[in-house]
Amino acid sequence: MRICFDLDGTLNRFYDVDGWLEDLIAQNPRPYEVAEVAVNMSALARVLNRLQRQGHELVIVSWLSKRECAEFDKIVTDAKIKWLTKHLPSVHFDEINIVRYGVSKDTFCQSTEDILFDDEEQNRLSWTGKAFDVDNIIEVLKNI
Repeated sequence: MRICFDLDGTLNRFYDVDGWLEDLIAQNPRPYEVAEVAVNMSALARVLNRLQRQGHELVIVSWLSKRECAEFDKIVTDAKIKWLTKHLPSVHFDEINIVRYGVSKDTFCQSTEDILFDDEEQNRLSWTGKAFDVDNIIEVLKNI
């Protein structure tokens, strides 16, 4: 089973960063760098490492900014990976997919047993596996 996570608004509080939209329009990666965590990362890391030892794959599927620009896309990708490394240093994801805004996340679903955690309802609705919102991520994972 693949356990997939969105980042912005799911694992972090991206949309709580003051001026996030203005920063993106100005192609400033600050919101990706300073977003606070949305869950207890120590508890999440313990559960994810246990699940990975049991054979589950851990996957990130996160969109780039709506404003497409190759240079900014690279900066955003780097910022997201650094955020993950900082906040989940003991977790080694099997895949980190930072993709163009709007790409169907269901592209990364390989089985009806695969799980997605995402704050965007449309992503959850189009997912052909099991999809969950951002509430109770750790509790859902503990029940796997």
